[in-house]
Amino acid sequence: MYGGTREKPAPARGAGQHLLLVVDEPYMAELLSTTLELAGYRITVVGSGTEALARLAERRFDLLVVDATLPDMESMGRDRPAVVDRPPVLLLTVYESLDRLVPELGLGERDYVTKPFRVAEVLARVQVLLRGAGPRRPRGDELGYHDLVLDDTRCEARRGARRLDLTPAEYRLLRHLLVNAHRVLSKEQIGRYVWGDFRGDNAIEQLVSRLRRKVDRDAPVLIHTRRGFGYWLGGVDAEF
Repeated sequence: MYGGTREKPAPARGAGQHLLLVVDEPYMAELLSTTLELAGYRITVVGSGTEALARLAERRFDLLVVDATLPDMESMGRDRPAVVDRPPVLLLTVYESLDRLVPELGLGERDYVTKPFRVAEVLARVQVLLRGAGPRRPRGDELGYHDLVLDDTRCEARRGARRLDLTPAEYRLLRHLLVNAHRVLSKEQIGRYVWGDFRGDNAIEQLVSRLRRKVDRDAPVLIHTRRGFGYWLGGVDAEF
């Protein structure tokens, strides 16, 4: 007989990863969002596949938790957005629907738990999927946000399939905005990064305007003005 008691390992906790929870049942949404937030994750909740697609087009998520029985679930397979990073998906399903888990979903790694589920099992599967996903960023020496990709090895930028014809100053500005996505950059910060000195408000405004015409020709708009502060790149629901 061993001389001591074995302590249970502490439950795994998140590190601030952002999860998109796609459920339409209020009780389930409250239970999962509260539990996952207490476990250390940031949570955004939507009630349909259509809303989920809109959020995916606006910003990056580390993982999706999706109720596979949602009425418009299959639209996520047919009409998924062209995202640079495709997060893993944890499906909440019932035994009867295991044969139609939407294999065309195409959003990266997938796993499932059956309903009714145990919260501990959901937490465990979330941890496994996040561990398998690893750092989520475009391949090689690329920076990306949504369908906007910048390739430092070739000094090229693309918006979806469209190549952006950028000047050196526009390229440096775009890179600075991408590296600092969701962070407001002042005109002085932009000027010193792009030219090594501050060129004045008018020069910065003209540079940003030229870059916007090239980048934001396609929806959604990614470059924004924070009046009185500066400019930032990201989805319209970015948190500061």
